[in-house]
Amino acid sequence: MNKLSIDPTNGACGALLTAAGAFFAYQALGLELGTSLRMGPGYFPLALSLVLVVLGLVIVIQATRVEGEPIGPIAWRGMAFILPAPIFFGLTVRGLGFVPSLFVTCLIAAFASSRMKPLAALALAFAVTLFSVAVFSYALGLPFQRFGPWLPF
Repeated sequence: MNKLSIDPTNGACGALLTAAGAFFAYQALGLELGTSLRMGPGYFPLALSLVLVVLGLVIVIQATRVEGEPIGPIAWRGMAFILPAPIFFGLTVRGLGFVPSLFVTCLIAAFASSRMKPLAALALAFAVTLFSVAVFSYALGLPFQRFGPWLPF
């Protein structure tokens, strides 16, 4: 008889997605759902969380069909740079403004890779900032300050 083996990485990711989807589905059930024609505030979150549950289950099922490698070492460098980046953005976007906060956030996140060179990180941060300002400020017309009150100019 064939022993059931599971790819631990995909199995864990699928289980986390399924658990997160189930949690948000439970939370959405506390809101008014409405109907397909008159959606309530809980309809769309419930639909998205059910999609997340289904995708998580598909990943878990696929993880039982292939034998994967064991979970490798934890990427501490990635966590040390990726996790603080959105926190920095959230704490500084009102004071510094969108442009400087996004630029520094991109710089922080860029160094999560040990292969990233400083000049490439600056170019990436500049390109992401330029693209984001073009899309969110000019194309979509979102009302946010490009430069905030903490800056003297």
